[in-house]
Amino acid sequence: MAVIPPPSKALCAAELPRALWMGATWWRHRAELAAAPPGDGRTVMVLPGLFNTDRSNVVLRRYLATKGYRAHGWGLGRNLGVRSVGPDAGRLIARIESLATDGGPVTLIGISLGGIMARMVAQTRPDLIAGVVTISSPYAGPPRATNVWRAFERLTGERIDDPSVIARSAAIAGPLPCPSAAIWSRSDGLVAGIICRDEATPAIEVRSSHLWVQHRPQVLAAVAAILAGWPPVTDQSLAAR
Repeated sequence: MAVIPPPSKALCAAELPRALWMGATWWRHRAELAAAPPGDGRTVMVLPGLFNTDRSNVVLRRYLATKGYRAHGWGLGRNLGVRSVGPDAGRLIARIESLATDGGPVTLIGISLGGIMARMVAQTRPDLIAGVVTISSPYAGPPRATNVWRAFERLTGERIDDPSVIARSAAIAGPLPCPSAAIWSRSDGLVAGIICRDEATPAIEVRSSHLWVQHRPQVLAAVAAILAGWPPVTDQSLAAR
């Protein structure tokens, strides 16, 4: 297997300036965001990245709400991996079950580590999941192809070379039993963009930093386009599974 290097030190150092510039020029893209297609009213849950909370994706959730989706946060505080969701993601699954009871299967949108968790739940509980969109989520390659694997180990308490973690990662990278899409960037300064997509998953490339990628107008518009292109979700579609 070829060794995949992490992003360069220069790209990593540019993360914060690039994110700040994106925020300063966000207003230029209002017409693009308004032109994105409306949604079908499906229930959507947005999962935050490592160490982040639901506050980190307020912009994305509010935007999806304007498009007609029932957008929710995950409601589990900071994303500290298994420390937040439990060893088998039981806390996250319980939260998804509560939303599915109201509006049929739930569509998951995960940023970075949140996308990895979304894929894990889709593999283990496909009856609850209508689709998965990952945003800059390094699910398809070695964790050392990132500049954050040490932070992952410190914050989650897991070791990336633990056999159980390796086995779980391999399962997460497998084909999903539901519609899926990956949004990724080759100019990401924290994770190698090539491991944020795989051959089996439709992918959209954006030009973005990793920090605040979920705020980028191109990403918001891409999420809206992806969801609008999937089959509508109804309450009956949960009973049919």
